[in-house]
Amino acid sequence: MTEHVIVSLEKGVQTLTLNRPDKKNALTPEMYGALADGIERAERDPNIRVTLITATGDAFTAGNDLADFAKAGATPVDAKPETKPHVTRFLENIAAAEKPLIAAVNGLAVGVGVTMLLHCDLVYAGASATFQMPFVNLGLVPEAGSTLLLPRLIGMQKATDLFLTGKKIGAEKAEALGIVAEVFPDNALPGEALARAQALAAKAPNAVRITKALLKGKDRALVAAQSQAEAAHFGAQLRSAEVKEAISAFFEKRPADFSKL
Repeated sequence: MTEHVIVSLEKGVQTLTLNRPDKKNALTPEMYGALADGIERAERDPNIRVTLITATGDAFTAGNDLADFAKAGATPVDAKPETKPHVTRFLENIAAAEKPLIAAVNGLAVGVGVTMLLHCDLVYAGASATFQMPFVNLGLVPEAGSTLLLPRLIGMQKATDLFLTGKKIGAEKAEALGIVAEVFPDNALPGEALARAQALAAKAPNAVRITKALLKGKDRALVAAQSQAEAAHFGAQLRSAEVKEAISAFFEKRPADFSKL
C-alpha cells in the first residue's frame, strides 16, 4: 500500500483517490499497485458495489511518472520481471472488472489518465478538466487497448487527431465527443460523482453486472489482444532513441529534436 492512493468505503462505494498532488498525481509503480489491488478487492468483496477513481489537488493525473520511464529505458531489452508489473495488473484489471468503475476527473488528465477512462463505465469531469494523450510526442505509442476503443467511441478521424497531434481538449469538448458523460462545476464534481456512484451502488447488483457484461463483454477478447499488441510496441519504444530524446528534452525544458533519428 502507498500513501499516494487513499482508499475509503462508504455506502457500497470504494473510492480510490490519487494523492500525489505535488507531482500532479503522476503515477508510480506503487500507485498502480494500489489501484490494481483496489479493483481486485472490489471484485471479491460483496460490500463493494462500485469503485470511484478520483484525485486530490488540481490534477486527475499527469500520467506515468516520466522518471520511471527513464529508468525503464535503461533496462536491457531482454530483462524479464519476476512478477507481473503493477501497471500491467492495473490495465488488465480495469479492462476485466465486472463491477462498475466510475472516474471523476478534476484538472488535467494525461496519457494513461485518459486511456484508463475508456474502460470506466461512467466518467464525470470538472469544468476545468483537460484531456491529452501525448504518446507520439514522447516517442511512445498508445496503450490500454485505446487504439481500438477510442476510434470506436469517437470515430477514426477524431481519434487519429488526438493520438497523432497529442492535442489537449477541454471538458466540454470531451463531453461532446462522448469521452465524458457529464461535466460539473469544479467545486461540485466530488459530491456529484460520489452521489451518482452511491445511487448506482444501491441498485440491484446482479442486474448491474449483467448489464455491464452485455455492454462490454463481446469486445473484451479484442481489447485484450489489442492491449498486448500495443504493449509490445510500447516496450520496444520505451528503450528507443526517440524516447531517450523526448524525455531528455522534457527534463531540460526544450523542444525534442527527432530530425536525426
